[in-house]
Amino acid sequence: MSECPHSDGLLILPRLRIQNANAISAPMTWGFPSMTAFLGLMWALERAMNDKYPLLLNAVGVVCHAFEPQVSKGGFTKSFCLTRNPLRKLKNKDDEKKPPSIVEEGRVHLDVTLVFGVGGGILTASSEERNGVVKHVAELVSRMRIAGGTVLPGSFSRRPELIALADDDEKRLAQFRKIRRALLPGFCLVERNDLLDQRLQLLHGNNSDATRLDAWLDLSRINWSASITNNDEGTESVTWRHDRSSGWIVPIPLGYAALTDVQEPGTVMNARDTTTPFRFVESVYGIGQWLGPHRLTDVRQMLWYASSDIESGLYRCCNDYTQAL
Repeated sequence: MSECPHSDGLLILPRLRIQNANAISAPMTWGFPSMTAFLGLMWALERAMNDKYPLLLNAVGVVCHAFEPQVSKGGFTKSFCLTRNPLRKLKNKDDEKKPPSIVEEGRVHLDVTLVFGVGGGILTASSEERNGVVKHVAELVSRMRIAGGTVLPGSFSRRPELIALADDDEKRLAQFRKIRRALLPGFCLVERNDLLDQRLQLLHGNNSDATRLDAWLDLSRINWSASITNNDEGTESVTWRHDRSSGWIVPIPLGYAALTDVQEPGTVMNARDTTTPFRFVESVYGIGQWLGPHRLTDVRQMLWYASSDIESGLYRCCNDYTQAL
């Protein structure tokens, strides 16, 4: 079983304003970008920094402060706001142009704080060197894409921080209390696949053929049920209740599962990278929950990390929140 890597410190990038991030991270879900996007950002940032500073990034947590999907306003059914640009010239008609075909792209504006679990000797360096790292990180991130979106200028309302965590448990907890207060107001995404197991057991009470897909779909929607009661006069009354009392539960993509064996580099036509082994995959789904940071008791509960098993073909994002329950 995978565990969150030990972090000697935290790198906090507060209040990043991201415009037009990808809101369709998997074929069956839409909304907040997948954690695979933020792990990809983590690795890209680490590679960009290692030319200058020996800072290791091993996990990332995301706190969302604002979420503005680019969808139509009004009505129960929403649709993405799509454009058909740029105009294209028609053949043999220089004066006429027509828009391209619609390609469905989901976009969302975000306000997020990123918390990276870090290691490396730079944590014990002088305050001047650590300030240099923070300044370098801010410059790098301002030029990078996050989940396909653009980081707006002036995103950092507060300075990024590089914090060395104490070895003593009590001091470490006191540090985290101070950090999580600074993350409010906002919501932190954690993994709750334990709810998937509980819902499957519940479904098996009525249907022994229910699968984990049935449980995932059941958790992904709001289920209303009616209960009939009789008063003292024998009159029936119907009460409708929904099952959304257990928190802000959301279906999320967690990573990828292999569809084929690993292919040698350069053997697959039109692959983006011809120097890296290639594998066809499909999305893996799970259940997540948005929690206020004040409900967390340890920084590891908010951190996501990568786990890969080449033999079984499973590449997924993991979070250890449920281990502390």
